[in-house]
Amino acid sequence: MQPTKVTERIKAKALELLEQHPEGLRYSELHAKILESDGTFKPNTINSCIWNLDATYPEMVYKPSKGLFRLLKNKPTDTDVLTPPPSVATVAASKVKEEDFYAPFADWLKNDIEDVTHAIPLGGNKFKDKWGTPDVVGKRESMRSDIIKGPTEIVSAEIKTETFQLVTAFGQACAYKLFSHRVYLVIPRQSQKEEISRLDSLCQIFGIGLVTFDAENPSTPDFRIQVRPARHEPDLFYTNRNMALIERELFS
Repeated sequence: MQPTKVTERIKAKALELLEQHPEGLRYSELHAKILESDGTFKPNTINSCIWNLDATYPEMVYKPSKGLFRLLKNKPTDTDVLTPPPSVATVAASKVKEEDFYAPFADWLKNDIEDVTHAIPLGGNKFKDKWGTPDVVGKRESMRSDIIKGPTEIVSAEIKTETFQLVTAFGQACAYKLFSHRVYLVIPRQSQKEEISRLDSLCQIFGIGLVTFDAENPSTPDFRIQVRPARHEPDLFYTNRNMALIERELFS
């Protein structure tokens, strides 16, 4: 028997949609899909029915991270966490090289969001230490036309195409704060929603910029900012030491 009350119908539709999406749905996605399913539903009514769906159905729904709803029966086991199935991005990484995204991101930093005045693809072991080398390094300098001029800033980025290396990538991004004024962590949009949500929170806590992109398409990666990086003062000893190694490429 179909539910008769509007609120009951909305909740039933929410559970049905979560059944169709075992990976879970974020609040905004769930809200949009319910509204799309029946134009007679009012947005405010949908909101009042689903904002605490996990509390309404604690035996059926849980939140693996902020704003993400998932059926309890789809909660990963310890085994699932240790050996996650290969995602689309991981499979794509075997066909598309991570280096293919370095130049597009450098161009995006300079021309799309104008966060730097010059940026170069780097990667490899250019800085020759265990703390790692950023995949992209840029500088921001005042223009001659600027009335008020600021000091030169260094911007670094860590790019990952493989979703199982996100924790490692975050650690590398943290290390770049040693010599950079701003740092970006750039991860595949195909990553698990729960992982992106955790990194979103961590990046806000540590002042690191978070950018997502399409890891399957280096020609049009569609970079999108989720968290803006916070500016901070690095240790200029390490800044000068590392910039000396790429002075010709970045400052000439």
